[in-house]
Amino acid sequence: MALKLSKLIQKPLFFFLLCSFTKAKSQVINGSQKSPVSAIFAFGDSTVDAGNNNYIATPMKSNFPPYGRDFFTHIPTGRFTNGKLITDFVGIKEELPPYLDWSLGLEELMTGVSFGSAGSGLDPDTAKITDVIPVLGQLDYFRNYMDRLDQMIGMKTRVVIKRAVFVLSAGTNDFIAFSTVPLTRKEYSIEGYQGFLLDKVKEFIQVLSNFGANRIVVAGLPPMGCLPIVITLKANDGIHDRGCISSLNSIALDYNQKLQATLQEFSSSSSSTELQIFYVDSYKPLIDIITSPASYGFMMSSEGCCGTGLVEAAVLCNPKSLTCIDASKYIFWDSIHPTEKAYYIMFNSFKPVIDYVLKSY
Repeated sequence: MALKLSKLIQKPLFFFLLCSFTKAKSQVINGSQKSPVSAIFAFGDSTVDAGNNNYIATPMKSNFPPYGRDFFTHIPTGRFTNGKLITDFVGIKEELPPYLDWSLGLEELMTGVSFGSAGSGLDPDTAKITDVIPVLGQLDYFRNYMDRLDQMIGMKTRVVIKRAVFVLSAGTNDFIAFSTVPLTRKEYSIEGYQGFLLDKVKEFIQVLSNFGANRIVVAGLPPMGCLPIVITLKANDGIHDRGCISSLNSIALDYNQKLQATLQEFSSSSSSTELQIFYVDSYKPLIDIITSPASYGFMMSSEGCCGTGLVEAAVLCNPKSLTCIDASKYIFWDSIHPTEKAYYIMFNSFKPVIDYVLKSY
C-alpha cells in the first residue's frame, strides 16, 4: 500500500526524514518494539566518514589535532569535525565506527558501520581528485562486510540487513568540483550533470535493494554556496564579502527537487514490496542556522573555527593551526564541515522524525 506524500510528516531534517516513497505500509511502533532497527550503515562523503580515510592512501585525512578535540574521547578519529557526526547521535551505539578499522568485533559489525569516505562523490571522477573511495565503490566494501558477517553468524546476516537503515549522504563534492576544478565533466551542462548523478543514485539504491536492504535514507544537498571555502573561492571579494553564493544554492535546490522526483519514480517502478526510500532535506535546517545564527547561539556563520576559517580543511587544519577558543560559537569547524554543536542542533530538533525512520517497518 503506497503512502501518499500529503500524509507524510512534512518536516525538514538534516540527514533523516522529510518524506518517504514506499510500496509497503509504514508503521510507527510505540511501546513494544515490534521490529527495532538492527543496524545503521552509512555511505557517502565526509558528512558520514568516521575514519575510513585513515586506512587509505589519500591526503584527505583528519586523524590529527585539532580535529576531534571535543569528541568524547578527545582523540582525533578521522571525523571532519571537532566531535560527533549526525550518524553518531542516532542512538544505536555511542559512535558509528569506520568499516576499515579491522579491529572491530562482531558486536560492532552487527550494529552498523560507516563506509563513507571524505572527499568522495557519486561521480567516480570526484573521488579520483583525492584518491578516496567513490560511493559506488563503497558498495564493494559492503559486499565484503556481508561475507565477513556470513562467516560469523551465517544466515542471521540476512536478518541484520533486512532490519537495518541505510544512509546515503553525497553529492556536494561533485558539484563543487564541477564548478571549480578544470576539466571536471565539462562535457555536461549543469542539467546534464544533475541527471548523471541521479542515475548514480538509482544505481546505488538498486544494488542495495539487491543485497536485501529495505530502508534507505537519501539526503539532499545542503546550501553549498554557504560553505566558507566556497565563499572564499567564488566570491568577487572572498575576504570581505562573506555572503553565500546564490548560484550554487540554486543548483542545490534544483537538484533536490529532481532527487525527490527520482526517488518517487524509482519506488513506484521497484518490484520490491518492502522497499522504503526516505528523502531527507539537508538544505533548509542548515540555511536556517546560517541565516539566523544568533537564534541558535552562534556568533560566526561564514568562517570556520580552525585557522582563518576561510580555506583550512584536512591537512591545512593541523596541530599548528590556531583555533577558536569555543567551537560552540561557530557553525563550521573548518572551511567545509559543521561543528558538533551544529550537527547536534539539527539532529535534536527533529528527533521525533528520526524515531519514525528507525521504527517504521
